[in-house]
Amino acid sequence: MKTKQIIIGIALLISGILVGKYVLGNNTSEITNTHQNKTKEQHWMCSMHPQIDMPTFGSCPICGMDLILKEAANNKNLSKNSFKMSKNAMALANIETTIVGESETDDNSNKTLKLSGKIMVNNNVSAIQTAHFGGRIEKLYFKSKGSFVKKGTLIASIYSPQLVTTQNELIEALNVKEIQPELYKAVRNKLKLWKISEKQIQQIEHSKKVVTNFNIYANVSGSIEQFFSDEGNHVKEGAPLFKVSNLSSVWAVFDVYEQDIKNLKLGQIVTVKLNAYPDKKIKATINFIAPNLNTNTRTVSVRATLINTKNSLKPGMLLIGIVDLKGVLISKSDFISVPKTAVMWTGKRSIVYVKIDKNNSIFELREVKLGASVGENYQILSGLSNGEEVVTNGAFTVDATAQLQGKNSMMSPKKEDKSKGISEKRIKKIVVNKKFVYQLNNVFQNYISLKNGLVLTDAKKVNRTAKTTLISLQKVQMKLLKNPEAHTIWMNHKKEIKNALEIIKKENDVEKQRTVFIELSNSMIVLANTFGVHATIYVQHCPMANNNKGADWLSYDEKIKNPYFGDKMLSCGDIKQIIKSSL
Repeated sequence: MKTKQIIIGIALLISGILVGKYVLGNNTSEITNTHQNKTKEQHWMCSMHPQIDMPTFGSCPICGMDLILKEAANNKNLSKNSFKMSKNAMALANIETTIVGESETDDNSNKTLKLSGKIMVNNNVSAIQTAHFGGRIEKLYFKSKGSFVKKGTLIASIYSPQLVTTQNELIEALNVKEIQPELYKAVRNKLKLWKISEKQIQQIEHSKKVVTNFNIYANVSGSIEQFFSDEGNHVKEGAPLFKVSNLSSVWAVFDVYEQDIKNLKLGQIVTVKLNAYPDKKIKATINFIAPNLNTNTRTVSVRATLINTKNSLKPGMLLIGIVDLKGVLISKSDFISVPKTAVMWTGKRSIVYVKIDKNNSIFELREVKLGASVGENYQILSGLSNGEEVVTNGAFTVDATAQLQGKNSMMSPKKEDKSKGISEKRIKKIVVNKKFVYQLNNVFQNYISLKNGLVLTDAKKVNRTAKTTLISLQKVQMKLLKNPEAHTIWMNHKKEIKNALEIIKKENDVEKQRTVFIELSNSMIVLANTFGVHATIYVQHCPMANNNKGADWLSYDEKIKNPYFGDKMLSCGDIKQIIKSSL
């Protein structure tokens, strides 16, 4: 009986094993097949370089970061211009959005307007030193610009035939003084009108000898700014000898873009900062706004008067003016504004990304027209409406996602929409004089050297090349640009490039140099796209630079050498655009 029970138990155990194997085998096969199917559908991407698309997990070939599982966006019900990002991608890229609204500068004490300018001579206190009588300049006692002349100082000696004749008349009138006193007085007054002093007249009367060379004494005080005559020149009565500037006060003259002029008025306070004295701030009052617009630069001259008691403010010094717009009411209907981090631009095209669904991460590229730069914001003249939500952090990552999904992006024009007949042109290129392109090429070459200094994290080399780049920038002949549009683009970006280089050449902190290099590169990229280049040049992009907001640079070398991180992340980046030679 016992043996029979053992046999039955063994039989049940074997049956259970066979059934379990069959069931589990089928399930395992099903799980394996399901996993295989899922694996086939999976793709892996880099959170910083979304163009990377790998079938298996690994490291990003660009920056070395671990790849993440790419979640396919459901774009079936979206328009051609919109796309969706997954929650995972949003979190990893640190995407932030802001709802835009109307801008009133009196509601925000941080609103400021930044102006560029320079120190100029105050013409209201300048004067011209003239020759009191005609003749030949025998001797000039001041010959150098900048020399200080004090009122009453001997400045020149002049031989004057007029004076020789009049002296003879004085000597003759002196002899008949008792008989013809009116004649005597008339001759004396004639000499006095020529600024001949009483002492000099008495000497002539006492000696009764004609003086051939007469001295001229300064009737103004100040520094000599300009000479009009040299020794040996013949001058007429009243002819200018030199211009004298009284530098006890000077002008701070700013160039204000036409779209910003409405924010300024007479009596407004401007804080002046000078490149020569970075720690010094001067408060001044706007006392003049030019009535006319400079049609070449599209700017209006605005000035303030600065007291210069210690003569530390030199004409020609560069300066920055900051105007606090608090309390300056700007009509609500004038504009809306967005943070500068929201705007991406290339050439004349400025874009933002708008979140068009509040409940889902669905975005759409939108081209906007920029107005003035006010503080950390841009005025938006068209393209956005109040209440819309725009990407203010991570815009480059959003743009990369758009490119990856085949949607419109910053570097790709809108595809023609036949149903609406809407199309968008690429960046407009302007054909200019070849000599101008060659001169501009020298600026590009020096810019590349500066970039290489940042790659090496060599602040001193960057200082040196910034100075060289400034010199090459000044040698570019603006007169070669006959096209008014080309002229305006050049003037605007030349100013931005010059300001950036002035800062870089004095800055010894390489990280601060890299920060300024972002704006420098943006302007250089616009010039390359607009005017062309002498050799193929690559626009390269690092999404991790600029605090993960992304930044671009130019390179003649296709190989990535990141100027924003140097050897810390030398190969991080990719080619964003190729600009081929236009020569």
